Amino acid sequence: MGIQKVKGSLEDLIEKAGGCAVVDGGFATQLEKHGATINDSLWSSICLINDPDLIKRVHLEYLEAGADILVTSSYQATLPGFLSKGLSIEEGESLLKKSVKLAVEARDKFWNDKKRISGHSYNRALVAASIGSYGAYLADGSEYSGCYGPNVDLDKLKDFHRRRLQVLVEAGPDLLAFETIPNKLEAQACVELLEEENIQIPSWICFSSVDGENAPSGESFKECLDIINYSNKVSAVGINCAPPHFVQVLVQKFKELTGKVIVVYPNSGEVWDGRAKRWLPSKCFDDDKFKLFATRWRDSGAKLIGGCCRTTPSTIRAISKVLKGPALSSSVAFMTILSIFISNHLFHAGNMATVSNADK
Repeated sequence: MGIQKVKGSLEDLIEKAGGCAVVDGGFATQLEKHGATINDSLWSSICLINDPDLIKRVHLEYLEAGADILVTSSYQATLPGFLSKGLSIEEGESLLKKSVKLAVEARDKFWNDKKRISGHSYNRALVAASIGSYGAYLADGSEYSGCYGPNVDLDKLKDFHRRRLQVLVEAGPDLLAFETIPNKLEAQACVELLEEENIQIPSWICFSSVDGENAPSGESFKECLDIINYSNKVSAVGINCAPPHFVQVLVQKFKELTGKVIVVYPNSGEVWDGRAKRWLPSKCFDDDKFKLFATRWRDSGAKLIGGCCRTTPSTIRAISKVLKGPALSSSVAFMTILSIFISNHLFHAGNMATVSNADK
């Protein structure tokens, strides 16, 4: 493509935020809170069709909570998905662009209002266009197994992602966010697409993890990051929609494996059964615990921190306050998180079911 221009610097935002910027939180949680029905193959992306004003409202709620980065409502918005709803290719592409437009409009409105107020503590947010994994489109939980079957090869994954990538970039986001990538093959597809399309805006690639050690496919993160590290098109790598008690160890591992910015936005700790389409009884971490977690993730090397499934503006407000406020005592944070980890580990023993990113 080559027509894109750099519209915002991720590194500049991180610096302005004091060394660690805040990503927004779970989208479907807020949509449902406001009455949206998203029991659909498009999940929260159905609101691009049914209630775009609500999408903008949720973006504004996260900005008010202190988010420095808005992730668009396009996680499960795919052209095949829109076609299955009876829409044309042109209508599907228009909806993809709308996901960026709504986030940009929310950002601009919020910033124009806040910059008139002296002494405010907000940064002008960046908009990251969400690109969910192939497994997210399948909606069968395979983004948490990495098992796409023998007929899915590198070229098929690139073909699946290419047009969506092109359309989203044309809409003018500041960043691209490849989310919940479950295996090395799809990471390679993302990297090669960025190179082939000569994308000129920063991007991040985030993996999921169901064991706290490897990608869902069982491949080591070293294998996955070796694919990414050579590309200057990828600015950040990390973890999303994994249990929060996995994150600190994974941040430390990623610090050893890459020199890129590390981004983490885990879920609330609850577990979604992608096949049964329901939340399983599980531990949910409250805002105070997320404050402690966020402190440790920052101290371990993460530069972008937010939330995923079942996190809310309240979660993001707590994270923003602790990251942008006075430093929390590391020793206090360590002892508190150690006790959380031990209790949660016991609670979750044997309870890691197949999950699906149901909140994007």
